Amino acid sequence: MSLYTKRIGSGPTLLFVVGGNGDSTVFEQAAAQLADRYTVVLYDRAGFARSPIDAIPADRLAADVEDARELLGDEPGYVVGSSSGAIVTLELLAKYPSAVQLAVPHEPPLISVLPDRDDWLARMDRVYDLFRSDGPDVAMALFRKEVGLGGEAPTPPAAELPPVVREMFERMAFNVSFWMEHELRQYPRHELDLDALADSKGKLVLASGVESRGLLPYRPNEVLSDRLGVDVVEFPGGHLGYLQHPVEFAAQLHELLSSAAAS
Repeated sequence: MSLYTKRIGSGPTLLFVVGGNGDSTVFEQAAAQLADRYTVVLYDRAGFARSPIDAIPADRLAADVEDARELLGDEPGYVVGSSSGAIVTLELLAKYPSAVQLAVPHEPPLISVLPDRDDWLARMDRVYDLFRSDGPDVAMALFRKEVGLGGEAPTPPAAELPPVVREMFERMAFNVSFWMEHELRQYPRHELDLDALADSKGKLVLASGVESRGLLPYRPNEVLSDRLGVDVVEFPGGHLGYLQHPVEFAAQLHELLSSAAAS
């Protein structure tokens, strides 16, 4: 296995863990704002288009955590995870707290912690069934409607997109199908070790987009906030705030990381 990895800048390590689209290109604009202060590490998680694997691990989430741990290297680093990548980030902190300087899970879809978890897990199962019967495009439309992401990140005409973004969209067909098959149902069901996480809550910032209030992507962090006694910090935009508002998102992230380093 060979993970697609991109490192830019210099300074303490700042690892971004991508979500279900599987393509770390979504972080590049925010990363560019931070590269003068951090060694920013972007990577595509194993199994997605640019990080192909020969076989699916029995426990993909555990494998994702091990990959993130290895990418951090020998010194504790900062970790920012989005969506499914935020679940990886939470599990990384719970399992390897000494490897993490500060963990910032942005809107983890950890449905397992919700009081109405059974209803939401059933909805994800229906999306998966539609994926198997009608394909990823139809299933994705239902998914976005269910979780309230219908208005996010409209796609401009291809001619207006930078080449790297056009290439990312070309990989999306594979990446979305991989996510739906191996992650859509499995990662939201993960039972997080809240006791282990509580032991390291001083290294945890629960991040959510201000425009996600009231929507599913926001809710798991609210539950974790109540259970762990850790505030939710709101970032610009919604579930894709780092892509919608990269300059503002990066500025707020740097402020958080600087405060953590000072303390």
